[in-house]
Amino acid sequence: MPPSFRPSIGLQLMSTTKAVSRALDSALAAEGSSLPIWLIMISLKTRRLSNQRELAEAVGVRGATLTHHLNTMEHEGLLTRRRDPANRRVHLVELTEKGEATFIRLRKAAGAFDRRLRAGLNAEEIAAIEHVLAKLDDNVRRGRPT
Repeated sequence: MPPSFRPSIGLQLMSTTKAVSRALDSALAAEGSSLPIWLIMISLKTRRLSNQRELAEAVGVRGATLTHHLNTMEHEGLLTRRRDPANRRVHLVELTEKGEATFIRLRKAAGAFDRRLRAGLNAEEIAAIEHVLAKLDDNVRRGRPT
């Protein structure tokens, strides 16, 4: 590689994203869970979702992948699925008491992980990271010219 080579922002961001994702998944695995399950739980707790299709979109997975995770979570007693009485083709998904307790436990693990990420950063640096990430997201979503 030539000495003047600098990886693109996209490659640096992808590499960092993969490292952070793996580390968060490991932190959640230590609590007996996984990143996909945590993402499903966060979506169920923080968004007004009316069906599994919306949940899949919120989590960022395909319907079949979501179904696999929901089957596992239902088998473990973390959630229930029932048909919507107004539309029998739609499944409503809700956390059980065990799911709520698991959410609280995972929220603590995710909070500890977030504190680990923020270690050594001051408020201005964190604000700058949030600002830059929001701009990058906006650039991608708007399809800004290359």
